[in-house]
Amino acid sequence: MPTPPSPLRLTLIAGAGITLLAGCGASSDAKNETSTSHGSSHKIAVTASTNVYGDITQQIGGDQVEVTSVISDPSQDPHSYEANTQNQLTLSKAKVVIENGGGYDDFIDRMLGSGNNSSAQLINAVKVSGRTTPGSELNEHVWYDFPSVAKIADRIAAALGKADPAHAATFTKNAATLKGKLAGLEAKEADIKKKHDGEAIGITEPVPLYLTEASGLVNKTPKEFSEAIEEGHDVSPKVLQETLALYSGKQVKALVHNAQTSGPQSEKVVNAAKNAHIPVVPVTETLPKGKDYLGWMTSNVDALASALDK
Repeated sequence: MPTPPSPLRLTLIAGAGITLLAGCGASSDAKNETSTSHGSSHKIAVTASTNVYGDITQQIGGDQVEVTSVISDPSQDPHSYEANTQNQLTLSKAKVVIENGGGYDDFIDRMLGSGNNSSAQLINAVKVSGRTTPGSELNEHVWYDFPSVAKIADRIAAALGKADPAHAATFTKNAATLKGKLAGLEAKEADIKKKHDGEAIGITEPVPLYLTEASGLVNKTPKEFSEAIEEGHDVSPKVLQETLALYSGKQVKALVHNAQTSGPQSEKVVNAAKNAHIPVVPVTETLPKGKDYLGWMTSNVDALASALDK
């Protein structure tokens, strides 16, 4: 009959079993962590100043990008936005950074200027657009200019291709698809121009001017009014009365209003237009909830056409 194992031997066997099980568990956890890390690391980390450029990048990069948009809430004003530590951490990990430029989203430059990820590829949309001609006044809202967005799409595809050469052809193809749809929007602008070339409109801020100018429309709003509203300054009583007279005198066919940064004086203009039965076309600076860039811009162009046809 075999001799029963001693209590000491039982203790040693049990300890060895526990050690073996612990080792197996550690190996399994490490494998999962490596798999998770590998699953996220193959994507190109992209930081965009607003969800406008974030969405455009997502359409070009598809499943190969992980995009973070710093500003995605319509209540946030990019002109005055103050970055936080989470923004800085996200930016520090980005391979590609996309800003609008032209003084619109300076918080990106401030973070990069502090040494936060100086190795990232930086795309400045205003510079890519070519709208910085010396001697001309800059309208920094270049995402309302479809030819400029086409150039920006090509630049984004090139940056993503540099970060991930294996998928460069896919990025180029996706950018070409996007540009084809932008051409459709330009055709809609041309249709508006054919029917309404030279007609007068009003604005509250310069946000939509690339769109309205490409549609052949003439902005009659005093420059002093739209610039003051954009910069958050009070408008003088004289300029305000000149602006309101455009609507009471029915001198314009529509008002294109930046609904994202509305204030008391711009609301007076909106009310004056409504009282005169002049159509109001609201626009925003960032993507409305549930919209992608192309769907958003299609809605803007269609709303403008509908207002002018009334």
